[in-house]
Amino acid sequence: MVILVNIKKIIGKEFIFFDGAMGTMLQQAGLPIGELPESFNISYPEVIYDIHKKYIDAGADVITTNTFGANEYKLKDLPYSVEQIISKAVSIARDAAGNKLVALDIGPIGQLMEPIGTLKFDEAYEIFKRQIKAGETAGADLILIETISDLYEAKAAILAAKENCSLPVFCTMTFQQNGRTLTGTDPTTMVHVLEGLGIDALGINCSLGPKEIKPIIEKILKISTVPVIVQPNAGLPKLKEGKTVFDLTPEVFSEEIKNMAQMGISIIGGCCGTNPDFIKKAKKYLEGLYPIKLNNKKLTTVCSSTKTIVIGNDIKIIGERINPTGKKKLKEALRNNNLDYILSEAIKQKEAGADILDVNIGLPEINEKEMMPKIIKEIQGIVDIPLQIDSTNTDTIEAAVRVFNGKPLINSVNGKTESMKSIFPIVKKYGACVIGLTLDENGIPKKAEERAAIAEKIINTASSYGIPKENILIDCLVLTASAQQEEVMETLKAIKLVKDRFDVKTTLGVSNVSFGLPQRKIINRTFLAMALSFGLDAPIIDPLLESNLETIHTFNVLANHDKDAQNFINIYRNDSKKEEPKKLEAKKNLKQIIIDGIKDEAAQKTKELLNSITPLEIVNNYLVPALDLVGNKYEKEEIFLPQLIRSAETVKASFEVIKEHLLKEGKSNISKGKILLATVKGDIHDIGKNIVKVLLENYGFDVLDLGKDVPIEEVVEQTKAHDIKLVGLSALMTTTVKNMEQTIKAIRENHIHCYIMVGGAVLNQEYADMIGADFYAKDARESVTIAQKVFQ
Repeated sequence: MVILVNIKKIIGKEFIFFDGAMGTMLQQAGLPIGELPESFNISYPEVIYDIHKKYIDAGADVITTNTFGANEYKLKDLPYSVEQIISKAVSIARDAAGNKLVALDIGPIGQLMEPIGTLKFDEAYEIFKRQIKAGETAGADLILIETISDLYEAKAAILAAKENCSLPVFCTMTFQQNGRTLTGTDPTTMVHVLEGLGIDALGINCSLGPKEIKPIIEKILKISTVPVIVQPNAGLPKLKEGKTVFDLTPEVFSEEIKNMAQMGISIIGGCCGTNPDFIKKAKKYLEGLYPIKLNNKKLTTVCSSTKTIVIGNDIKIIGERINPTGKKKLKEALRNNNLDYILSEAIKQKEAGADILDVNIGLPEINEKEMMPKIIKEIQGIVDIPLQIDSTNTDTIEAAVRVFNGKPLINSVNGKTESMKSIFPIVKKYGACVIGLTLDENGIPKKAEERAAIAEKIINTASSYGIPKENILIDCLVLTASAQQEEVMETLKAIKLVKDRFDVKTTLGVSNVSFGLPQRKIINRTFLAMALSFGLDAPIIDPLLESNLETIHTFNVLANHDKDAQNFINIYRNDSKKEEPKKLEAKKNLKQIIIDGIKDEAAQKTKELLNSITPLEIVNNYLVPALDLVGNKYEKEEIFLPQLIRSAETVKASFEVIKEHLLKEGKSNISKGKILLATVKGDIHDIGKNIVKVLLENYGFDVLDLGKDVPIEEVVEQTKAHDIKLVGLSALMTTTVKNMEQTIKAIRENHIHCYIMVGGAVLNQEYADMIGADFYAKDARESVTIAQKVFQ
């Protein structure tokens, strides 16, 4: 495999050119619109070969196989297996590529993953695994995972590739104009998570033109330590004479590519609307240039799917409350599988100011390996901050880290050879951060120097596994002042030694120091202040204790972390004595329960309310106002799609109780109106439509969902038969917008008096107006606003 060796050697040193769009070329070749393009590998192999050959002749170094949607979910209605389609696709690409490279193209599965949808992480992994094994067997040179909008799906695909083949792995995600993916991932988080998973190149493709992509690429190039790939569309789509066209010429496209190359990208290709002319021109524009080497310094980061926490810039709080040690209520909740209590603890800590949440469920009577992933998935569905996976069981740690959506912090490894041997492979495989405890086979040393020596051993051993020191936080282990008083200062000295000698970040379980003494709060806050002055970066504390927060806020001012004391002033400007959050805890009302996304509590609270008020009052006074507030937070990017859907699902739990109550009372169901949804003929993508359905139903609308690839006549018939007042049509592919226009035309010609809203990645207001729609819904939230307007 000389070619494979070459790409490993040249990546980041020479510009590598991928090909451009396949769909655009298929459309130009006159192949049937609406059929799965992957089937053309078997029915029209000569056309696929010709497209590949044109890109090779244009100067492409890598040919992408026609397998974007070649997964078992999308191919289920075809008479061909995944293996047949992929084998044929790789064979065609190989014949056309000659001595150039062949990349196995893997696109999104087409289903929403948990917690937004129903597709489980392990199921997604198995789907990708099947594609990847087939691709490597067929002779692909590398894996290109592209057009991914869900970081969780990207993780499943990358793990499937890394664990089941030896090929280089590239991954590109697709971003919206707000600079985030559909599920809310920002460029910084994408880089830290994907780099950690060990990919060879990362970047952006599709959705936007090069001009719109550039600001996002700028952010990526400032932090990426692996080569960056960009494959933009040929501008933004427009409708011209009934056809979807892209507005950039190869020259304008290539000028923008050149600008980005001079910023630091090194792998180039095209997406929707591009053709061989674009690749040929881009290659010409880069003649005589070489990639700029990225020399970004690695940072110590942990990430959720939508937020990156950088440790070291200022003090970061790790919330300690989800740990059963000494907590009777939490122990009971774990024994009784009461997840709502645990989720409430997560929410309270985040609201109090925690940056990271420790999750420890170590009780001997529960199956920790089984329970931990379940709790991790639930917590990451309602709070947007990273998690610290805390367990003494290696299998539990791996099970939790595997399903975590982001870059977690593992608690912990220590200086024992056995501990490092079991934990470091997990840290490396999943790109996690890890806490290193300064103890070894001889226990916890008394002196700071000895603890620093263990820290050095941990750091050096981690390096031998390929784990950078930036992914390590050292815990110098505080002992109790009641029993080991003279060693308290040794802990603080050790923190300074570790930071000065090894330039690593530090953490500490602060409250251990006061065990066995009265007035623990006073000791804890004083010791916390001392530890911060010695260089502690991320204290593990109870964020609901105001005394802890006061100490940190004050330290940030005195240490010049809080510039101009702005944060301190905002918190304490009224100089009023604030009660600690614990004392302010009150029984939540239904509105707050929905905002928090606690499903079981919503059902129980709804049952209680039905004893005193009517179902309609519950809907109007609690459900809709709560969803409106969540929707406003979503629009302001204070929360993202997972939290929006979680709140909608919580409303659903409340609605189920209301429906059951109405049935018992013999009354009709509450409905604000009936809406028909359909993905138009020829389009097999229904992710966006499914999100719209969830929101509309939970605002009280009845939704008739016709599914995807819906014939025009069926939309007309069902709209007429059910006396539909609002029709929602979705299209993701540029080739199927025409069918959307024809569907609207057919509805109008049949004199059906209804409103029509349209949405999808390729749509915009101009499109909507040109094809005769009444409304354009830019996202799911907008569809609710439209529905409320229609049915007011």
